[in-house]
Amino acid sequence: MELSADLNQAPDPIRHIHIMGICGTGMAALAGMLKSSGYSVTGSDKAVYPPMSLFLDGIGIHPMDGYGEENLNPRPDLVIVGNVITRKNPEAMALAHAKIPYLSFPQALAHFFIKSRTSLVVTGTHGKTTTSSLLASCLHQAGLDPTFMIGGIVRDFDANFHLGTGPHFVSEGDEYDTAFFDKESKFLHYRPDIAIITSVEFDHADIFADLDAIKRSFKKFVSLLPANGLIVAHLEDANVAEVVQQAPCEVQGYGFDKSLDWSLAEVHAEGGSTRFKARFQGQEWADLTVRLPGRHNCLNSLAVAAVLHRIGVSPNLTKQGLSQFGGIKRRQEVRGIVNTITVIDDFAHHPTAVRETLQALKAAYAGQRLITIFEPRTNSSRRAIFQQDYIPCFDSSDLTLIREPMPLDGIPEKDLFSAQQLAKDLMTRGLQAQSCPDTDTILDRLLPLLQPNDVVAILSNGGFDNIHARLLVELEKKSPENL
Repeated sequence: MELSADLNQAPDPIRHIHIMGICGTGMAALAGMLKSSGYSVTGSDKAVYPPMSLFLDGIGIHPMDGYGEENLNPRPDLVIVGNVITRKNPEAMALAHAKIPYLSFPQALAHFFIKSRTSLVVTGTHGKTTTSSLLASCLHQAGLDPTFMIGGIVRDFDANFHLGTGPHFVSEGDEYDTAFFDKESKFLHYRPDIAIITSVEFDHADIFADLDAIKRSFKKFVSLLPANGLIVAHLEDANVAEVVQQAPCEVQGYGFDKSLDWSLAEVHAEGGSTRFKARFQGQEWADLTVRLPGRHNCLNSLAVAAVLHRIGVSPNLTKQGLSQFGGIKRRQEVRGIVNTITVIDDFAHHPTAVRETLQALKAAYAGQRLITIFEPRTNSSRRAIFQQDYIPCFDSSDLTLIREPMPLDGIPEKDLFSAQQLAKDLMTRGLQAQSCPDTDTILDRLLPLLQPNDVVAILSNGGFDNIHARLLVELEKKSPENL
C-alpha cells in the first residue's frame, strides 16, 4: 500500500481535516484542538459510543460509524490516521487510492501544535501521565498557560488537552508505535527541547522483542535533544542511565542519592498527600508537598521541579503548583466512600506500577485493610512474560482477587498469563489471594469479605465491566452493621 505524507500536496490553507479512529482518547483530544484552531473536522471509527461520542458531539463533530470510502467524500484536505487503523482497513485503502495527503497522530500533533512551541516531553515506562499532568498544572498555576496533550483526564482542566497561549507544549511521550505505516515510537515525532525520563523497563511485548529494543528506541529519542536542551533523568534506574550516556545535551539526574543534581529526602505520608525536601546540587531547594501518595510520586514531582527551575519558575510557585494539583482520573482516584469503605480506581498494570501503587496506598491508608482487584488487560500483562515478576508486587495487599484475562489470539496457552497460577504463588508467599473467571464472580466473592474501613484498590487499564460503580451500588444497599 502506498500513501503520500507530503504536505506540499495538501491545499494551502488546509481547511478540512478527516480523522480515522477519532474515538480514541488521544485522537478525540486532537480533534478538539484542531476544531478550536479553526479547522473543519470530520472523523470515523468502528465503535462510536459514549463517552467519546458525547464529547465529540459536544464540540460539533459527529463521527461516522464504520470505515469506508464514502467517509472521504467530500474529499478532505488532509487525513490523520490513528494507530488502530490497519493496512487492510477499507478506508485506509481508499485513502491510498485517492492519494490524499495524510499524517499519523504524533506527526499531526507536532506539525500543528508542537513545532511553534518549546516542547516539554515526559517519557518513561511508568509515571508519564502523572508527571506530565503535574508539569502542565504547575505551568498553569504559574500563569504560563501551557498547551498540552496527556493520556489521562487532568482534574485541574477536566480534560486531557488544553490549547494555551503560553510558549510551552507538554506531551506524554509514548514509546508505543505510531501507525501501521510507521512502527517507530510516537515520542520520536515530538521535537523535544526538554525531556523527563522516569524509567525504562520492558513493556509492550506485542511490538518490542525485548528490553534492548526498547532501549534502542529511547536512545533514538535522546539523540533528538538539541545541544542547548536538557534531559531530567532518573539515574538510579540503570536502564535510564544507559540510554542517556550519549546525550547531546545536559543531563540532570534525580532520585534519592545526594550526589545527583536533584535529590529528595525526609518523605512523609500525610493522608493522601506526601511531603518531602528537595535538594538541588547538594543544597536545600524547597519543602514540597504533592497531593498524591507514594515515594514514586515524590520522584515525579522532583522531576517536574527540575524542569520548572530550568524554565525560570521560582521554588515558591513550584511549591504552590504541586500542593494545589488536583490529580488525574484513574490514577489512585477515589471513586467513592460508602459505609466507611473506600473504592479506588487506578491504571496500574505493569509489575513495577502495581508494586509502587499498592505500597503508596498502604502507606496512605495506614492501619486499614487493603484489598486489591487486578485485571491483566494489556497485551503484555496477558502474556506469561510478567508471570513471575508479578509475584512480589502484591505484598502490600491484604487480600488480592485476580481476574483471569481474555486470551490473546494466536498466542500458545503456555505463553499466556495465568491468574490461577499467580493466586497460588501469592498464597505460597503467605498472602491471601483468589483467581476469578469474570467480574461477576469477583463481586460475588468480594462483598461478603468486606469489613468496615477497608480500602478496595481496583487496578486495570480498561473499564473492567464498570466494576467500580457496581461495587459502590452494592455497598449502598448494605447497612454498616451488616458489613
